[in-house]
Amino acid sequence: MNGPIDFKAVFDRIPTPYMMMDHDLFIVEMNQAYLDVTGRSREEMVGRYVFEAFPAEGESRRLLEESILRTRDTGETDVIAVLHYAIPRAESVGGGFDDRYWSCTHTWVAGEAGGFVLQNTQDITDLKRLKDAAFRPEATPTTAMLGDSVLRRVETLQSQSVQIRRLFMRAPSFVAVLRGPDYVFDFANDSYLRLIGRRDIIGQPLDAAMPEIREQGFITLLDEVCRTREPFLGREMPVMLAREPGGILEERFLDFIYQPMIDADGSVSGVFVEGTDMTDRVLANQRQRLLLDELNHRVKNTLATVQAIAQQTLRGAKTAESFAEAFQSRLLALSHTHNALTDSQWAGAGLRQILEQELGPYGPERIRLDGPDVHLPARLALSLGLVFHELATNAAKYGALSTGGGRLLLSWSLLGDGDALEFGWRETGGPAATAPLRRGFGSRLIERSITGELRGRFEADYAEGGLTVRFETPLARDFA
Repeated sequence: MNGPIDFKAVFDRIPTPYMMMDHDLFIVEMNQAYLDVTGRSREEMVGRYVFEAFPAEGESRRLLEESILRTRDTGETDVIAVLHYAIPRAESVGGGFDDRYWSCTHTWVAGEAGGFVLQNTQDITDLKRLKDAAFRPEATPTTAMLGDSVLRRVETLQSQSVQIRRLFMRAPSFVAVLRGPDYVFDFANDSYLRLIGRRDIIGQPLDAAMPEIREQGFITLLDEVCRTREPFLGREMPVMLAREPGGILEERFLDFIYQPMIDADGSVSGVFVEGTDMTDRVLANQRQRLLLDELNHRVKNTLATVQAIAQQTLRGAKTAESFAEAFQSRLLALSHTHNALTDSQWAGAGLRQILEQELGPYGPERIRLDGPDVHLPARLALSLGLVFHELATNAAKYGALSTGGGRLLLSWSLLGDGDALEFGWRETGGPAATAPLRRGFGSRLIERSITGELRGRFEADYAEGGLTVRFETPLARDFA
């Protein structure tokens, strides 16, 4: 499963220096570019008051402190175009100060403990000296030297920018940058393009590039993010997307954030989009909930069936031993059918499979099965499994299977459009069938299962040549 972008790692890879202070102007974090440009270590700065870590007096200190406090107290971005501010050298290189010129941008970041001031600094010392040297004709060699230094710096920044772009392009999460009031696609990484079917969207407004989201409320969300300058976080939000232009809409579930991009002058220039496609997890959770509900339903049905078997068996048993034998036999029949359903993950079972499991112990040579392959829904399979068990038990005690020459002739067919089952059970070669003087558990179970639970029809013919049973039951009802 795709995870979120490691923004801490991205923060450290950004080529321009960033440093963050808390409400009381104590340094809490900085990126690697900041460490490089100041020549300091993280341990030297984290937790220190900013003007203790970088002491200064006079105009430079005043300008910097006023800018930081203005951002902290008003929440507005503040910019110092040029700031002359010397940086103390590390003791390891002899101490002293480096005379530097900086461009500083201070941005307010809402958060815990009163929020933070984010400082973006650019070392413009080379540019400042190049500008000064440009007005001194005698300094041509210096100008050329500084010009080479600036060019090398620009090349380095361009190279780092390309690396950052590649990092976002290959990120497992989907990333896009939307610019301007029409939300024009300025950037979209591979994951984003895969999500929308690799449509050509760069340079197009969101509304034109993805017209299917027009009425889904996402443009309204973007408008709100730009208006309030507050990010929006969505969790497993449904969205209908076409995987190709004009294609069929598919429902996807996304975790995402809309992050406003605030420029140095305080205006919102666009929205940064980052997120993860959670569809597989959401669907898996939905299936799991469905399976748990279904399992709960089936357990209740099975317990009700076991309870009925116990009550009816106890009612007809004369001794504890006869009850235990009959009850165990009927539970075993229920277990056989459960095994068949488990093999299919409770998607149902075949009629022939259930008959072979119930009648197999009596010898396949004594039983003829004649009928097409019929798939039974789970609940129907459980009910008919118990019906066949009772019929087989009766045949083994009193009917065709109680003698060496008896046989069972079983046949079935589908009725109508295949939405009903007609079944025939015929015993031959055994004793004459006689109607029971009282209705035992087996008779009640068969009648309750066929005519009651399954809403079918049932008839039994106790003939001289052997018992014949016929029943019909619908297949189209929901027996899950």
